[in-house]
Amino acid sequence: MPNNSIRFSLLFTIILLVSNPHFASDDWTRFRGPNGTGISSSANLPVEFGPEKNVVWKTPLPPGHSSPVFTHNRIFLTAFENDRLLVIGLDRNSGKVLWKNEAPRPRKDRLQKPNNPASPSPVTDGENVYTFFQDFGMISFDANGKERWRLPMGPFTIYYGFGASPIIVDDKIILPCDQDTTSYLLAVDRKTGKVKWKVDRPGVISGYSTPIIYQPKNGQKQIIIAESFQLSAYSPQDGERLWHVRGLACEMKSVPSLDGDVLYINGWGWPENQPGLQIYLPSLEEVMAKNDTDKDGKISPDEMPNQKLKQKVYFGTFDTDQDGKLNAREWEICRAMMASENGLLSIKLGGKGDMSANAIRWKYQKPVPQVPSTLLYQGALFMVNDSGILISFDPATGNVIKQGRLKGAIDKYFASPVGADGKVYLISQDGTVSVVKAAGEWEVLAVNPLGDEVFATPAIVDGKLYVRTQSALYCFAKQN
Repeated sequence: MPNNSIRFSLLFTIILLVSNPHFASDDWTRFRGPNGTGISSSANLPVEFGPEKNVVWKTPLPPGHSSPVFTHNRIFLTAFENDRLLVIGLDRNSGKVLWKNEAPRPRKDRLQKPNNPASPSPVTDGENVYTFFQDFGMISFDANGKERWRLPMGPFTIYYGFGASPIIVDDKIILPCDQDTTSYLLAVDRKTGKVKWKVDRPGVISGYSTPIIYQPKNGQKQIIIAESFQLSAYSPQDGERLWHVRGLACEMKSVPSLDGDVLYINGWGWPENQPGLQIYLPSLEEVMAKNDTDKDGKISPDEMPNQKLKQKVYFGTFDTDQDGKLNAREWEICRAMMASENGLLSIKLGGKGDMSANAIRWKYQKPVPQVPSTLLYQGALFMVNDSGILISFDPATGNVIKQGRLKGAIDKYFASPVGADGKVYLISQDGTVSVVKAAGEWEVLAVNPLGDEVFATPAIVDGKLYVRTQSALYCFAKQN
């Protein structure tokens, strides 16, 4: 009887894995794939490819920065065309567009190039797709493009425009809505589109980082979000803030790399915020007493004690309500921004309350990228800076193993690196793909120009590399 029971259990598991792609180990159902790691278990991937080489298919698409997500037979993307917001469903095998649905666009919230209205990536539960647009809110469709529900949201006030993507945690769609005025964390029932809970986060300003899930060995799942100035953990059940670690930069755009109870996160928020170069600003009481000459309880550009920060390009960053003056909240945000440090941090997860004193394992505080996340793969931590500088770190110590330029791919980077098959794939803004051996002592294996701009992070599924350019989605694979 026990043997029969074991056989039945194994058979059931095999059937489950085959019939339900949501359980597969090579899923790419959210931004950056499995839990945002950027890692696939795919093998036999191409090293050399391009518009005319190792192309399985190419599908022309309207522009958008969102990355593709996959079910067993569908690919989902968002896009915009002639001011229309679009959700697109493609056939996974052929790349054929099966449906293209328009989402409402009742307004146009603040947005700065190179960001665009279709930056957040969709998420799928293996059958349905869930999307978010800054200029509307959430909308869900089934695999055949039939609308399931919609949830209008906003308007949003965020400096560069929205960047964070929704994720799925059990029966909920989770989305951090970090903005200049009223930031909050939202949980939506994925079946009905009804709000299950909403938690205000008054100390958080503009943020662009997509959450990941942390599963302690003895405990419940936790939502981990890189916020302005801090890393925070929240309960998926009710949104309770469980613990946090201070010390992050003011604008967080990257997704953490997770390894058990340790993660790695890079943040860049103010150009000069390296150790020893921060700008000191007086306390609220001091600045109001000495500089608020018209006694209106606010600081105008003429009353700003730092000459550089009087400039419109800087002052406008702190003036979140755009009234031309800094109120008490905006002043404290300005102080925090000037005092924060850019860099790459290794953080021990877990605890209760403020864990800042003991959680940070090491810091690297030389220049780090503005947007791309790190990649923890094959025992090394990879980070690509602007101008195509690739750095590999020892994740245990933070020591640099190797640093060098990606020759032939010296450009700005928005897409995050991804890894599989012992290779790391890095794509510059001008669409040049560097394929690097995944090792601390990395080496460039190939440089592949695509001839079109790339902002979307690529996906790797079932031995294929999917790259979205500004005009198309490519599927690359080794050709027999």
